[in-house]
Amino acid sequence: MPSEANRRDDILRAAARLFVEKGFDATTTRDIAEAVGMRSGSPFYHFRSKQDLLKTAMIEGLEAGYRRLLTAIAEVSDPEQRLRTMTRTHLGNLLESDCHAPMLLYESRSLDARARAEIAAVADRYQQVWQATLDELAAAGRLRSSAPPLRLFIFGMLNWSSQWYRPDGGLSLDEIADAAAELLLA
Repeated sequence: MPSEANRRDDILRAAARLFVEKGFDATTTRDIAEAVGMRSGSPFYHFRSKQDLLKTAMIEGLEAGYRRLLTAIAEVSDPEQRLRTMTRTHLGNLLESDCHAPMLLYESRSLDARARAEIAAVADRYQQVWQATLDELAAAGRLRSSAPPLRLFIFGMLNWSSQWYRPDGGLSLDEIADAAAELLLA
């Protein structure tokens, strides 16, 4: 018999995948329950509502991505190499892991203002690491500017890769990450 923590994690992963595939509104709690072999009301043992499930999936996914980012750059002191590592890690978070948080950010409109603020706080913490690196690069003359719109453009560019990237396509994630970094640093 799976532990309650494992069931909760299974529900989160299944819900996140379904929210990305079908959209939040089109995904029913019955869909989520069926995906993990439960009765339709069983997810509510772990989560108060479908909105609570969405918020939790987003926050836990963002937190996992943040931890992977910090681990990846822990020993990288050179800001240019750190940007390259961050870019590759972000693409990995987005396209290689079961972290659906970046794609779910578009579904935050289904949440109330309080839940959106919680998610924004977690996303801001992730982006602060990026902003610090961009500021370092600008101070070293490697970027013209590190104004916050640059960070937002970078995330727009990287996150959009989820729309066109294919694992069996002509470019690896390493090649895409290198191209993105070169675009910024050239």
